[in-house]
Parts: sequence; structure tokens; C-alpha cells
Amino acid sequence: MTITFLGTGTSQGVPVIACDCEVCTSADARDKRLRTSILIESPGKTVVIDSGPDFRYQMLRAGVKHLDAIVFTHEHKDHVAGMDDIRAFNYKQQGAVDIYADARVQLALRREFPYIFDDKGYPGIPQIDLHSIDLNPFDIGSIHFTPIEVMHYKLPVLGFRINDFTYITDAKTVTETEKQKIRGSKILVINALQKQTHISHFTLEEAIAFAKDIGAETTYFTHISHRLGKHAVIAEELPAGIKLAYDGLKLEI
Repeated sequence: MTITFLGTGTSQGVPVIACDCEVCTSADARDKRLRTSILIESPGKTVVIDSGPDFRYQMLRAGVKHLDAIVFTHEHKDHVAGMDDIRAFNYKQQGAVDIYADARVQLALRREFPYIFDDKGYPGIPQIDLHSIDLNPFDIGSIHFTPIEVMHYKLPVLGFRINDFTYITDAKTVTETEKQKIRGSKILVINALQKQTHISHFTLEEAIAFAKDIGAETTYFTHISHRLGKHAVIAEELPAGIKLAYDGLKLEI
């Protein structure tokens, strides 16, 4: 199985519009971060977790030619806004794309994309097969997902464990019960927004503490703001076994 980081930035992406800070003006490609998403490729199935505003470009940049499913973590715009662009896959594959979302996210999708769900059947709209998920494990082909509930301030967000790989974004707090689902992962991906205190995201310090608590062999930070600092600088500050993810990074699981 191959995991590709399609985007590792926060809701505004990096660079931020109209910002001339040292991160946003950096020439280092690792400081160019699209909105957070990953691509999972396993024998027989290709799955994306979250389709944010950069989804179209992420698919083009990664050369994705086939898409079986999108799995959503939560309903914020930076995680769902690009779903309309599955139309190209509908046309090429001559079929619907499977969408996996909990009840609350489904309500948001119906609100954001009402034309997909109405009974008019307008030609060319995205074709989807909607699947309901909750905290119970589910399978997409041979890929086994174990949902993990984390809190994004007061909003529940789903992370997912796939074998020894765990992917979590937009977390601020995680209960001990949910941590038990994560423990034993060899690779952990979690959000690390910035160094300053934030109401709904792990800070760098909190993300490091969480990584140490879980004890994965390798932890990657994602959902990174321009306020965190330049990739090359922050990477040197991190403890052993903890790294910054970057757009285009590939992991073989």
C-alpha cells in the first residue's frame, strides 16, 4: 500500500494569499502546502481521504487516473469543497464514486452540493454512491478502516487507522479510549498547526507530546500553518522519530 500526501497545509494553504512572511515567500518546495488530504493506493482500490478546495489540482499533480472512493473526516470547507471535481472520474470510469461520511457530514454535503442530491437529474452532475459510517470499522476492498474520534474544539472529527498506519487531522483533544485504537501504530500522522496556542488544533508542542505518548516508530506532522515556520528550520527542532510531512511525500506501508 502506498500513501501519498496530496496536501499538508491548513485551511488557508501555504503560501497564504497576500502574505509576504518568510514561509510564504520561501523557495523551498516543502513550504508550498495545499489543503490537507492523502491518497491511499492498494491493490484494487484507490481512495482519497478528504477532497478540499485543491482536490482538482491534487489529482492532476499526483497523476491519479482512477478513483474508487473518498472518505471524509469532517465537514469543514477545506476538507469537502472539491467533491464536485469527481465528475471527471465519473466520465472516465463510467460509474459513480463511493463516498464515505458520517451523518453530520452527509447533511453538510447535501447543503453544499444540493444539485447532486435533488431529483432533477441534471446532466453532468457528480455521480456518487453514499455510504454511512460511524465509529464502527469498515472496509473498502481490502483496505480496513478503524475510525477514531478526536475533538476539533467542540466538533467531532474522524481519524482513521489502517493496519499499522494512523491518520488524524484537526485534533485538539483525544480521549484515552480513542488513544487505545491508535496505540501500536508504526506510523502516525497528526496535525501540528503552529507554535502559538490554538483553540481547535494541536500546537507543535502538543503534537510532539501526543506523538511521544502514542510511541509510534515514526510520526509525521500535517495540517501545517505558515505560522509554524520554515520546513527546514522546524525539521531540525524535532525529536528523533518525528518529522514534518510535505506535499508529494510517499510512504510504503
